[in-house]
Amino acid sequence: MIGSLAFAAPWLLAGLLALPVLWWLLRAVPPAPGRRAFPGVRLLLGLEDPEKMPERTPWWLLALRMLALAAAILAFAGPVLNPRPRAGEGPLVVLFDGGWGDAPDWAGRMARAGAALDEAARAGRPAAVLSMAQPVPPGETPPFRAAGDWTERLAGFAPRGWGPDRNAWAEWFRAAEGDFETLWITDGVSDGAEAALGAALIRHGAVTMVAPPDAALALTPPRLEAGALTVTALRAGAGAARPVGVAAIGPDPNGVERTLGTGSGAFAEGADTAEIALDLPAELRNRVARIALTERRSAAGVALADDSVRRRKVGLMSGAAPGEAQDLADPLHYLRQALSPFAEVIEAPLAETLNAAPDVLILADVGALNPAEEQELGDWVKRGGLLIRFAGPRLAQSGVGQAEEDPLLPVRLRAGGRSVGGAMSWGAPRRLRPFPEASPFAGLPVPDEVRISSQVMAQPDPDLPNRVLATLEDGTPLVTGHALGDGRVVLFHVTANADWSNLPLSGLFVRMLERLTQSAGGLATSAEAVAGSVWTPSQVLNGFGDLEPPSLVAGVPGERLIAERPSRAMPPGIYASADRRVAVNVMRAGDRLAPLTGLPAGIRIETIAQPPEIRLGPWLLAAALLLLTLDVLATLRVSGRLGRLRARGGAAAAAALLAAALTLPGQGARAEGGIPAYPGRPDRIERAQGYGAPGYGDGYGGGYRDPGFGPRPAPGPGASADDKARYAATETVLAYVRSGDGRVDEISAAGLRGISEALYERTAIEPAEPVGVDLEADEIAMYPLLYWPITEGQPSLSDAAYSRLNDYLRFGGMILFDTRDADLGASMGATTPNGRVLRRIATRLDIPPLEPMPEDHVLTRTFYLLRDFPGRWANNPVWVESSPEAEQVEGMPFRNLNDGVTPVVIGGNDWAAAWAIRPDGSAMFPVGRGVAGERQREMALRFGINLVMYVMTGNYKSDQVHVPALLDRLGQ
Repeated sequence: MIGSLAFAAPWLLAGLLALPVLWWLLRAVPPAPGRRAFPGVRLLLGLEDPEKMPERTPWWLLALRMLALAAAILAFAGPVLNPRPRAGEGPLVVLFDGGWGDAPDWAGRMARAGAALDEAARAGRPAAVLSMAQPVPPGETPPFRAAGDWTERLAGFAPRGWGPDRNAWAEWFRAAEGDFETLWITDGVSDGAEAALGAALIRHGAVTMVAPPDAALALTPPRLEAGALTVTALRAGAGAARPVGVAAIGPDPNGVERTLGTGSGAFAEGADTAEIALDLPAELRNRVARIALTERRSAAGVALADDSVRRRKVGLMSGAAPGEAQDLADPLHYLRQALSPFAEVIEAPLAETLNAAPDVLILADVGALNPAEEQELGDWVKRGGLLIRFAGPRLAQSGVGQAEEDPLLPVRLRAGGRSVGGAMSWGAPRRLRPFPEASPFAGLPVPDEVRISSQVMAQPDPDLPNRVLATLEDGTPLVTGHALGDGRVVLFHVTANADWSNLPLSGLFVRMLERLTQSAGGLATSAEAVAGSVWTPSQVLNGFGDLEPPSLVAGVPGERLIAERPSRAMPPGIYASADRRVAVNVMRAGDRLAPLTGLPAGIRIETIAQPPEIRLGPWLLAAALLLLTLDVLATLRVSGRLGRLRARGGAAAAAALLAAALTLPGQGARAEGGIPAYPGRPDRIERAQGYGAPGYGDGYGGGYRDPGFGPRPAPGPGASADDKARYAATETVLAYVRSGDGRVDEISAAGLRGISEALYERTAIEPAEPVGVDLEADEIAMYPLLYWPITEGQPSLSDAAYSRLNDYLRFGGMILFDTRDADLGASMGATTPNGRVLRRIATRLDIPPLEPMPEDHVLTRTFYLLRDFPGRWANNPVWVESSPEAEQVEGMPFRNLNDGVTPVVIGGNDWAAAWAIRPDGSAMFPVGRGVAGERQREMALRFGINLVMYVMTGNYKSDQVHVPALLDRLGQ
C-alpha cells in the first residue's frame, strides 16, 4: 500500500531497478561510426541518401522507450487505486448500531453490509449479522451461519427509534468465545461505551469501522418561548458553519397532515447547537403534531408535540352574576374574545370547572371565596395549575389580602385602590413601562395608546420587587405573580373590562393572556405529574422518524415515562392516559450529541461512501502500447523512412476502409425499430396481434403500425426534470419509482423495457424507452403507469411528494405496487418486511377501499383472457379497487362495470423480474422450470399487456359490444 494506491504483484516493481541498465544498453547501440579519410568521397558530394543512420540515439527517444518500459512494468505489477482490503479468514461479524443514527444513510449501510456478505460467501466464510438496538443473543457465540443465508435475511433489518446499548454488547463480546473479524457499521454518535466495545471486539480479531459521511443531527422537544415554537438542533461534534431547517407538520381542518410552517437556523462555526423558532399563528401552532428536520431524517430528528404545547383549557369565573352586565361591560366578554383563538374556554361553577381539569383558571373581579372553595382552589394550584385574577370593585372592597397575605393573591393589597386621571385626581392616566427581561411578557411591544386610570395597589413589602411582572411608567406594579406549590398565582391590578383601563381593548391584552396561558404546561414535566397512572402508546416512531401504530408494546408506568430513555420496551412516540397525551422523544432538553472518542488504535476506519476501486493496470498497459507506437513513428522519422510511407498513405487508407467494411456484420432480417420484417418485403405494414389473431381474442386491441418505427431513447442520467417532463409529454412512457437500491432499479428498468417491447410487437401501443422517476424531484403527471417496487430500505417521502402522488392518483394515474415477496397474504403484506413498508407508504396516500381482483374484473380481458396474474412468483392475490355491487345478467359473461379505473394495483409476484430482458433480448431471470416456466413468463407478459391496455383504454372492454366476441371465444 502507498496511500490510496496498492499493487497486486509488488515484487514486479523490482524491474524498475533495471531501467538504468537498459538506458546504458540503448545508449551503446548502435555503436558510433569510425571516421576514415577516403579521396573518392568527393564523387559523392551533393548526393542525398534517403535512409539515414543517426550517430547516437536521441535522448528524447531513449526517454520515450524508458517511459514505455516503466509503464509496462507498473501495469504488470497490478496497481489498484482506492483498493479494498482483502478478505480475511475465519468468521465475519457484521455489527450495526441499529438505532436512529443509522436511518439517514440506511441504504448505504445495507449496501456496505451486502458487499461484505457477498465477499464472505465467495470465500466460504461463515457470518453473523447483529444489531445493537436489539437484545444480546443467548449463548456466548455469535449466531454464525452461511454468509449467503444472511444476504437473504438482510432485508429484514431496519433502524430502530432508540439508540444502541453498546455497554451491554461490550460485556457480551467480552465474554464471547472464538476469533472472528468484525465489520462495525456505526452511526458516529457517542454513548460513552464505544471505547469498551471497541476493546472487546478487537480481542477477537481485526475490526473495521464504517463511519457515516456526515455528522448526526437531532432535535430537542419543542417548547414555547416568546409565543413561538422553539426547538434546539443538535449535531455530533463541532464543525464548520452550516444551515439547518425544520418543518412543522400537523393536520389541516380536514384532518390531512400538511406542512404548517417552516423554520431555519444555522450552526455557527465550532458550535454543536442551533436554535430554531417557528413563529406561527396561534391557530396553526395548536395543530402542530411534530417538528421534523428537512434533511437527514431519523427518529431523533423528529420532535413530537404533546400537551405542553397544545391548546389549553381555560376556566372563566366572574364575580358578577350571569346576565348582570351588558356584553361590553361584562368582565368575561373581553376574556372570551382574547382567549378563543388559542384556548378552549370553560364557563361553569368552580367545582365543575375543576373537574374538567383546566390548565388555567381566570377569576374576574372575584372577592371573597368560602373556605371550601379556597381549599379546593389552593390544592389545584399547588398541583400545577395557573390562577389568573383580575381586580375590580368587588376585590377592592372585600378586604381580601389587605390585613394579611392571602395564598390566592401574589401580594398584599392596600385598602381603597388608586384612581388617576379622574375629576378628583391630580395626575393623568399612566402608560406602561417596557416589560423586564425576567417577565413572561418580555419582548412584547407596549402600545403608546394603552392607559391605566384605576387600579388596586400593592403593599410595599420586602419581597414585592421579586413578584412584579409588569409596571406603569411611574414604577407602580400592574401585574404581579408568585409560585404556589407546583403552580402559580398571577394578579392583574386592573379590571378585565374597560372600566379601569383600555388595556382589554388592545392587542397587547391578547398577547399577554396568550403568554400566560401557554406557560401553563407542566403536565409531563416531572415524574410526580404522571405518577400513579399507566400510559399506553397510541403511536410510535420508527427509526426513520415516521409515526406508526404500536406493535407488542405494553403500557408504561408514569414514573418510567419521565425517568427512562426510549428503548425496546418504551419506544419513542405519543403515550396517552385518559385525555392526556405525553410525547416521549429520543432527545431531551439539555441533551448534546458527541462523536465517537477513545477508540482503540487497532481499529481500521472507513466511510460509507467509499471511492470506487479502480484497476490501473489496463490503462498503464494501454499507455505503454501507445508509447511504443510513438517510438516506432519516431524511429521512422529519425531514419528518414516516414516520407515514403506518406506517399503510400492514400492506398493504405483505402485498403483499411475496405477491410473494415468487409468485417462489418451483415444486416439481419429485423427492421430498425426492433419489429420482425417480412423477408423480401421491408415496406410491408405488419398487423399487431390482438384478439383477432389465433389464440388471442376479438381483435379490438390490435392496430397497424410501420415496423420501421422504433422507440426514441430516454433522457440520460444527467437530464433535468424539464427534459424528462418533455420526453414523457411527447411519448408514451412507462416509469418506475427509484428505490435507492441500484440492483432493484436495474431490474425495474429491464422489466419495463421488456413489457414495452412486448407491447410494441403485439399491440398498437408504441412505448418509448422507460424511465426511472424520483418522487421528490420529478413531475409524474405525464406517466400513465408507475411501477413501484417496494424495498425494505425505502426512504420516507416528504409532504410535497405525497401531495404529488395523491394528485396523480386522483387525476387518472395508476401505480402498480409490487412487494416482490410472494407472501402478500390476506392482510396485504403485514407479515413481510416489504409489506410493512408498503403499509407505511400507503398510510398517507388517498387509496380507495381494496379487494382481491374478482374473476370478472376488466383486467382479465382488456387484451388477453386471463385467470391468473403471475410474475416471477405465482398464485398470490392481486388487490384492486373494490367494485360496486352489480348483478350479473343471464347470457352476459361479465358484470357491466363501467366505473373508473382502479388507481392502484397491489401484489407481490415480482412482475419486473419476469418481464426483464437483457440488451440482447434474452430473459434476465429464470421463471419456473422448463415449459411450465416459459408458460408462466408468457402469462406474466400478458398480464403486463392487459394492465397497460387497461390504463390506456379504461373499462371499454366491459361494454356490451364485446359480448358476442367474448362468448365466441369462451365457446358459449
